[in-house]
Amino acid sequence: MAPARLPHTVPVSVINLFFLIGVMSAVAFRALIVFNHIHPEWFRPVWYLGTIGYVIFFLYRYWISHKRKQAIRQYALLDKLQGPGELTGEERAVLVYLLSSLAKSREDLNYLLIFFLSIVAVGADLLLS
Repeated sequence: MAPARLPHTVPVSVINLFFLIGVMSAVAFRALIVFNHIHPEWFRPVWYLGTIGYVIFFLYRYWISHKRKQAIRQYALLDKLQGPGELTGEERAVLVYLLSSLAKSREDLNYLLIFFLSIVAVGADLLLS
């Protein structure tokens, strides 16, 4: 039986692609308030764009989160880190994957952009109303 493949991070280009999909969806949803006032005929297409983008983005984020948790469980990393024993080379590689995955993630920037875009959308609605 072949040894299990160690988890690894996806290429930065994939991370950036999904980050852009998330940003596009966030912009689309916040732009709905403007389209509702200025071009109501664009409301539904922009809503679909945002919704489909979020479906893709959050499915990707779910997969990443699931992959991280699975690695932690599969290698019993919490128990091993809290215990007195040494880590194997494979366990260290999984820890490197987990920390690298967190370090490469753009989710904090995504949250910040969503926050900022939400403030702008509320301001736009107040100005247009």
